Amino acid sequence: MTDFVEPVDSELDLESDFVLDSDLFKGYSGRRLKAAIALSALWLLTAFLHKVTWGHTFVWVVTSVMAVHALRVILAKPKTPPTPLKPVNEAVAASIDSHTWPYVSLLVAAKNEEQVIGSLIESLLHIDYPADRYDLWIIDDHSTDATAAILDRLAGQHRRLNVVHRGPDAIGGKSGALNLVWPKTKGDLLAVFDADAQVSSDLLRHVVPMFDPEQGGEKTGAVQVRKAIANATTNFWTRGQKAEMALDCYMQQRRIAVGGIGELRGNGQFVRREAIAQCGGWNEKTITDDLDLTVQLHLQQWDIGLLFDPAVGEEGVTSLLALWHQRNRWAEGGFQRYLDYWRQLAKNQLGWRKSLDMLGFWIIQYMLPLVALPDLAIALIRRQSPVYAPITIMAVCMSGIGMFTTLRQAERTPVWSAIVQTIRGSLYMLHWLIVIGSMAIRISVREKRLKWVKTAHGS
Repeated sequence: MTDFVEPVDSELDLESDFVLDSDLFKGYSGRRLKAAIALSALWLLTAFLHKVTWGHTFVWVVTSVMAVHALRVILAKPKTPPTPLKPVNEAVAASIDSHTWPYVSLLVAAKNEEQVIGSLIESLLHIDYPADRYDLWIIDDHSTDATAAILDRLAGQHRRLNVVHRGPDAIGGKSGALNLVWPKTKGDLLAVFDADAQVSSDLLRHVVPMFDPEQGGEKTGAVQVRKAIANATTNFWTRGQKAEMALDCYMQQRRIAVGGIGELRGNGQFVRREAIAQCGGWNEKTITDDLDLTVQLHLQQWDIGLLFDPAVGEEGVTSLLALWHQRNRWAEGGFQRYLDYWRQLAKNQLGWRKSLDMLGFWIIQYMLPLVALPDLAIALIRRQSPVYAPITIMAVCMSGIGMFTTLRQAERTPVWSAIVQTIRGSLYMLHWLIVIGSMAIRISVREKRLKWVKTAHGS
């Protein structure tokens, strides 16, 4: 995810006079009303299921159906990644024509990143990929620190580094920055990184073949690289984010394997030029450009792949307050896409496999947290068990399995260590109950305004 926006009051109103011609964008107006209707409907459904005699039975039936899909996901074998391209020196020795390698444009939107931008540029300019087959674009989003000066100095030293400065009146956050630059690039593939990204030198050689039609990538519109928390040992919050990223990777790998939805996560995302062109660029009217682009790509009948290794590192937020702001934005952006694209989703424009997968994901990630407190309150008043208890238990078990499996796979950790990390990660994940519940109430009653800011990164 990117750290350019945070839901606080400012002058940018996302609900005012926004009209787009494309059918993909129908439904942007009235987000607050749609959020209020959705929240009210879920609470009324909860009360109704408690009231009728067959409410618990109905939930058990739904849980059984979801459990079948969950079992398919758990038992699914992640897709084997294609053979990576040869290292550049070996390719030259084997007389392989590097001009047959896809051209890649690397994009980074940066705002006040003086602590990390220099090291990122150095690493991206020394990637093991033919130097004449990739370039680097850095968009300075009106930084007020030394970022602009650092970029200009480095641009004078490196021919492949292109620097673009945005003024104080620029809008659209990270999406606006990317849209300013991507039409100027010549990459067949566009790679997007955050300023704090830690990128392996062989990353492109592993990602590029995933788009190769001869290796099964003819329908691949984008690839997300697994994200790893670089400062995971800092405290409880960063350790929790490490487990959270492990769970996210597990679910993505297996959802993709059963024909479900692969999702973009901002940092370390690669997009086919043809695909982003069909989507009209990045959406500047959403607070999570990656999640919005995920839905657009799937609606355009593209698939999204996931590369497990090598991972792209990033800094996890280190305080509860920073986590609260970041996760509120992620939660709102994820919920927002259902409000924006509900017509297309209801018409099954994704296809049955992806539609059912996305519905199941919505139930676990959004519906359960939204109904948890009303369900518990009614259960205590009526002296009966919470009606959604079966689905909740299934979700918790699946979450634990996912964390444990990926932590073991990514780090080859002992069983006891993976168990401890999974328990700690499960406790950490409880914050989503509060985040999603409060987010849904807030966007249902409060007019939406955004200010483009960022999360501070260390050196």
